[in-house]
Amino acid sequence: MDAVDAVDGAEAAGVVDVVELRQYTLHPGTRDTLIELFEREFVTGQEDCGIRVGPRFRDLDGTDRFVWLRAFSDMDVRKKSLTDFYDGPVWAQHRDEANATMIDSDDVLLLRGTQPQVPDGAELVVATIVYPVDPDEFEAAFELRIRPVLASTGTPPLAALRTTRAVNNFPRLPVRTEADAFVWFTAHERVDEDPWVASREARAYFADTADLRRETQTFRLAPVQGEAGSAL
Repeated sequence: MDAVDAVDGAEAAGVVDVVELRQYTLHPGTRDTLIELFEREFVTGQEDCGIRVGPRFRDLDGTDRFVWLRAFSDMDVRKKSLTDFYDGPVWAQHRDEANATMIDSDDVLLLRGTQPQVPDGAELVVATIVYPVDPDEFEAAFELRIRPVLASTGTPPLAALRTTRAVNNFPRLPVRTEADAFVWFTAHERVDEDPWVASREARAYFADTADLRRETQTFRLAPVQGEAGSAL
């Protein structure tokens, strides 16, 4: 599946899920340890509890950062699935090893939308996180001005998501609530690609608007080996 097909398929299906974007800061030198454990135990372990595990990434600009997503059909399913996993045998057996790698696992956005499907051959995924004062206004501007520009460069958004107003019903795992976020992902064949190439109008929108609560964040992410083409 290429990037355009992935985007079109999700939009045509009208799928709107609850999605967690999880960013971990790890102790130096432990990222590959966590990834090996995650791939071996926590993908199937979560899926067995009804959690749709999404793509996993190494942050190319932060050697001690691990980024991943997971999705649920609604908040009630989220609560049950997380309870089943974190009270279950897989987490009980491996949590100490996982927690030993982590400095901070609380940088979590609770979003609504669809998980990105990373196309085969993509070496780089760029995540852009914007914190708009008016999320509805920004979403409209994104659809009108930014999405077409990104599509015209051959990098249509794999997914675009925004903060859900639902209350976190699994408080054992905190989520960030200080500001509404709008997040999108684009895929690139090469790590050295400029994610904003030729997107002058998109850049101009950010330069002209003052309706952001904080600085826009951009993360260059490398899909975990072997997972780039997974259907999520």
